[in-house]
Amino acid sequence: MDTKKVRETFREKFGTEGVLYFSPGRINLIGEHTDYNGGCVLPGAIDKGILAEIKPNGSGKVRAYALDLNDYAEFGLNEADKPAASWACYIFGVCREMQKRGAKLEGFDTVFSGDVPLGAGLSSSAALESTFGFALNEIFRLGFDKKELVLIGQKTEHNYCGVNCGIMDQFASLFGKEGHLIRLDCSTMEYEYVPFDPKGYRVVLVDSVTKHELVGSPYNKRRKSCENAVAAIAVKHPKVKFLADADMGMLEEVKGDISEEDYKRATYAIQENERLVNTCEALKKGDYETVGKNMYATHYGMSKLYEVSTEELDFLNDVAKECGVTGSRIMGGGFGGCTINVVPEDKYDAFIAAAVAKLKAKYGKEPKIYPVKISDGARRLG
Repeated sequence: MDTKKVRETFREKFGTEGVLYFSPGRINLIGEHTDYNGGCVLPGAIDKGILAEIKPNGSGKVRAYALDLNDYAEFGLNEADKPAASWACYIFGVCREMQKRGAKLEGFDTVFSGDVPLGAGLSSSAALESTFGFALNEIFRLGFDKKELVLIGQKTEHNYCGVNCGIMDQFASLFGKEGHLIRLDCSTMEYEYVPFDPKGYRVVLVDSVTKHELVGSPYNKRRKSCENAVAAIAVKHPKVKFLADADMGMLEEVKGDISEEDYKRATYAIQENERLVNTCEALKKGDYETVGKNMYATHYGMSKLYEVSTEELDFLNDVAKECGVTGSRIMGGGFGGCTINVVPEDKYDAFIAAAVAKLKAKYGKEPKIYPVKISDGARRLG
């Protein structure tokens, strides 16, 4: 992250100095498609994110410069002032969502830059919202707590960016803690920190450079399958409201009442909830071998039962296995993106070399490699 360049550009553009703030992107170790099934997720903040220098300018206007895009936007703080540039809508949306909650905001100047890779499923947009939410809350003494800032970020996506996201990304960005993952119940916002200190291992993402296309019908179809299974189980077990409340025994009882597709999807969702609970227990004991086995089982489930993987991601998962990687799985909603890998240090270089060479040889694409460390959440840097 080029702090010096942000500082120099701010001085050049606005002739003064502001305060620096940073918010991270995130990974999710395990717990995919669990949120809408009533289960938990297990994200952590990473050492890559969005850095912004910010200073009130005494006007009613925001003057913003996106350093990486070499793009400038200026806009007011009323609903009609929504900027044209999509990146600027994130900043505008945060301001508007704060105002809807009674905040008194003034105009400000900002320059920002990021090292969260775009499109790799590391939540660069949530990092951007969290940086400005955290900073403006502090600068203008707005008094929002961090949970409120999470919701402000989420509503920014819903109302100004056209993305109907959950809360995991913003939560991880704001609540991140070095050496810990966050076991988060997305429906209640209850959370606990789970130790994550993989001595002797490295965490790395391998980006298959295939596109995310989980929008629309594939995603909605899978949700519907899960709802169908819950409805069938609830006839016999009225307390079951989500698949996280059910077990495989209950699903077997209704196997004849639902389609084969619904059965497969529900099997994945129930097993993934169980894997998440088991992984948290293993992490508390420092048992990374069990964590790794669970990650491989998640990949198998997402590929064969939930059917949201791609040929390239399955191939990278196989390469990881061949190279003795402890745990590997597709990360994110599916249909492209990265694998997340927990790799023994002595096998790291050989794994990366194999992943790059083999994907290129088979598919003509060179994967992008992103080593990550689990880090703290949103903060002021001074």
